[in-house]
Amino acid sequence: MMKTWIKVLGYVAAGVLLIQLIPVDQSNPPVDKTVNFMDLQKTPASVRQIIEKSCYDCHSFETKYPPVAKIAPISWSIAHNVQKARENLNFSTWGLYNSDQKKDILKRAAEMVEEKKMPVPGYIAQHPEARLNMEQRKALSSFFKEMLEEHQY
Repeated sequence: MMKTWIKVLGYVAAGVLLIQLIPVDQSNPPVDKTVNFMDLQKTPASVRQIIEKSCYDCHSFETKYPPVAKIAPISWSIAHNVQKARENLNFSTWGLYNSDQKKDILKRAAEMVEEKKMPVPGYIAQHPEARLNMEQRKALSSFFKEMLEEHQY
């Protein structure tokens, strides 16, 4: 019985080592300032700081991957989450969205921030500095709503 467990543990250890060889793309494409949200929207410094601190790791091409993101299968999960987040909103490609997309994104972003769905709890657990207080949530939500009104997307 003991030999069986040692054998199983050996296979598991070998498997864990082998999956480290599977590459995960964690590259960040270059940011084009002509389509970047912060540059196009003339984002106030206070709001810019909130977005960079609490949103950019998942919703931009300026992701800062933590050291644990190099260990499979954690690396797979993080890369997948970043990919999905960028599909929903990528601040680095803001200028490429059409008016309807911008309107939808801003409405959803304001709601998600107000309802404390963003940043996601799992991200906050690993990055406590990304936690937003009520004042920051209000500032971010208000900025997104003002954009909706000003640009009439």
